[in-house]
Amino acid sequence: MQPSVSVTDPHDFSTHWRQPPNFRMQVPFDYLFLPAIDILDHIRRDDEVRFTVLGEDDWAVRMERTAAFRTAPVEEIATWPFRLVHFNLARFYGELLAGFQEEVMVPWRTYLSAQGFTWQRCAPILFLSTEGAASTYHNDNSHGLVWQAQGVKTFHSYHNPDRHLSPEAAVLGETTAEDPPSHAKADRQSVTMQPGDQLWSHALTPHWVTTESPLALSVTLSHGGLCRRGRYADRELALRNHWDKNPDEAWTLDLGHTRY
Repeated sequence: MQPSVSVTDPHDFSTHWRQPPNFRMQVPFDYLFLPAIDILDHIRRDDEVRFTVLGEDDWAVRMERTAAFRTAPVEEIATWPFRLVHFNLARFYGELLAGFQEEVMVPWRTYLSAQGFTWQRCAPILFLSTEGAASTYHNDNSHGLVWQAQGVKTFHSYHNPDRHLSPEAAVLGETTAEDPPSHAKADRQSVTMQPGDQLWSHALTPHWVTTESPLALSVTLSHGGLCRRGRYADRELALRNHWDKNPDEAWTLDLGHTRY
C-alpha cells in the first residue's frame, strides 16, 4: 500500500517528520547523475565500497564473482545479482559526483536550517543493485531522504512500526536479518519508486528494499541527530535515552545499522 501523505511544502514536512509512517516527498533537486553503469564501474574499485554478491546457490560461484567484482567487465557485473553501498561520497565530489555538494547538499541543508532544524550529521549514501536483489531487513539510527535516481526499487516498511519493533528494541539492533519476519500484508507499506521519486524514511523504523529493474541507483541523505526547535522525532528519543545511559556508545553506531 502506498503512503497517503505526500509532502510538497515546508509546513507539511515540519508536520510529518516526527512520526511514522514513511511519506513521499518532492524536493526539486537540480542535479543530473551520470549513468548508473558508469558510476558502478568507477565506484566498485574504491577501497571503501561495500558489496555483496547474491543469488547463486553455488557457493563457489558467489566466491568467484566476489573476487572478480572489481575487475571483470562492468557489463558482465551488471548481470549479476548484487547490492552495493558507499558511505563516503564526499571523496567523489570533484569527479564522479561533480556539483553534488553545491546543487544538492547545500540547498537541502539551507532548507532544513530555514525550517528550524539542526543536526549532527547530514551526509549522502549511495546504493546500487540489480534486479532481484534485496537489502537486509534492518533499521537505521538516522532519518533518510531516499532519492531514487535511476531504475526502480520498492521500499518496504510498516504503517505502524510499533506493532513490529519497539524503538528500544531497534536501538539494540534486534531488527537485522536477511529477510523480514512473517507479517500481515495489510500491515506493510510498500512504496514503488521510479526515477526521481523521493521518500522520507523515519529513524529506527524497520524496513527492507527490493530492486525491480536491471540496474538501480539511489542516494539517501542520512540525518544523524536531526532536531527541530529542541524536539527530536518520537522514536529517536529511545536512542537518546540509551546514549545518556551508555555515553561510550554515542554515535559509534550512527551508520552501523544501515545494511546493504
